[in-house]
Amino acid sequence: MLSRRQLLRTGSVAALVGVGAASSARFAAPRRLGEPFSLGVASGEPTSDGVVLWTRLAPDPLAPDGYGGMTVDPVTVDYEVADDELFTKVVARGSAVATRALGHSVHPEVFGLAPDRWYHYRFRAGSAISPVGRTRTAPLPNSPTQRLRFAFASCQSWSSGYYTAYEHLRAEDLDLVVHLGDYIYESSWVLARRGAHMPPQLADEAVDLSGYRLRYAQAKAEVPLQNAHAAFPWLVTLDDHELDNNWAGERPGLGVDVYRLPPLYRRRKAAAFQAMYEHQPMRLAQLPAGPSMHLHRRYSFGDLAEFTMLDTRQYRTPQACGDGSAVIGCADRFATDRTILGAAQRDWLVNGFATSQARWQILGNQVAMAQSDYDPGPGLLLGTDAWDGYIADRNTVLGAATDHAVDNLVVITGDRHENYVADLRRDYADPESPVVATEFTGTSISTGSDGADITDAGRSLLAANPDMKFYNRQRGYVRVDLDHRQWRNDFRVVPYVSRPGAPISTRASFVVEDGTPGAVQA
Repeated sequence: MLSRRQLLRTGSVAALVGVGAASSARFAAPRRLGEPFSLGVASGEPTSDGVVLWTRLAPDPLAPDGYGGMTVDPVTVDYEVADDELFTKVVARGSAVATRALGHSVHPEVFGLAPDRWYHYRFRAGSAISPVGRTRTAPLPNSPTQRLRFAFASCQSWSSGYYTAYEHLRAEDLDLVVHLGDYIYESSWVLARRGAHMPPQLADEAVDLSGYRLRYAQAKAEVPLQNAHAAFPWLVTLDDHELDNNWAGERPGLGVDVYRLPPLYRRRKAAAFQAMYEHQPMRLAQLPAGPSMHLHRRYSFGDLAEFTMLDTRQYRTPQACGDGSAVIGCADRFATDRTILGAAQRDWLVNGFATSQARWQILGNQVAMAQSDYDPGPGLLLGTDAWDGYIADRNTVLGAATDHAVDNLVVITGDRHENYVADLRRDYADPESPVVATEFTGTSISTGSDGADITDAGRSLLAANPDMKFYNRQRGYVRVDLDHRQWRNDFRVVPYVSRPGAPISTRASFVVEDGTPGAVQA
């Protein structure tokens, strides 16, 4: 068998992973293929001249073996990109080979498109034609760009509730969607969806490739999520539940005991990363190499914004003083050799502050960066799974933003299943330390079930953290409207997810003015 390095050298990896290539070899679809596009279509990673497209052939998406009802044979999947929804003006076409090795998923990378434009795309396998997706290229780097509208979301436990928020996100006027992690949950701890049934093959914790594939298939079979993917390009990263609750680098999380053994943990990680790649609109650069996957990357949108997508899981040292639960004291949080980013990613991030010319620097971040004291008394009760457990890295990143005169740094965060607004200080040990950035933490799509507007825990957080300006625990997503003068942040929430049909509303809005760190309520 060829190694991944050999495949890259020979060029045959393009066909193997379905990235799209001109080839005379064609592989016919099975005569009785059924509905192969049951998981929808998606696009992502937009640049000024192209995007990556995605689909996976899965006529039986919840088949217990994880292969989606496909045979062992490869299938040629054709794709078209057009200026119009009727495909009368096709601007690009090609084919990719869907193989059993990657769950019959394809990730064609389309180049040569015009900048800052909407396009439509579709796939064909045999006689079956996919739904039509819509995508958008980015403006040329550093070109004058007046406005950007995007939404960010995270944490969508299927068993915890319906994906109603995505019905409303689909109707928004957006250029992009950012997903900050916990796209799936490896375990189904609760069944809060009224009237829902959990198939037996999804009852146990996912620990192997078929288990993770089934989790993604379960999520992507949801029509609201499919429609949101088909409407906009996405940028996607992971947090912990794509693999194992609270995992940290080479240390497993809190899942099945036997998979805490190093060889089985590495095998589990490789399976989780492969399943993620198979189900997301990611480029060949994100193709996993065993238990490793390159997820920190940048995307620019003209002279207006630059997204820096972080990876706060793969390179971190284990959580200080336990598995990440809240602790008092814990001097190990301040150890200079502790890292949440790893040295290489941290240097890459800091160097980006020095070179970017964009008006707004946006960090796509998984776990809370702001200090989060859970005790309104004189002591500090802090969780160590977030940046509170990695003080040296937080001080380095926020200090570098100050040193490089990054006037407009905004951190967007998931994980907490709560909406927060918090100012970020260069050094929380110094009460006079200046505010250098703003963090907007978005709530979950469904995790936590219906939630509440305010809770006792939320009141304690607001009382204990003077830099925290807002708290809410309903479900939903965050909508951002950005220009050169102002960042406007709308917390869009639904009143329930335990049953479908919830309306959407804007619970609160905050703005950040150009050149003025810190948020104010609109």
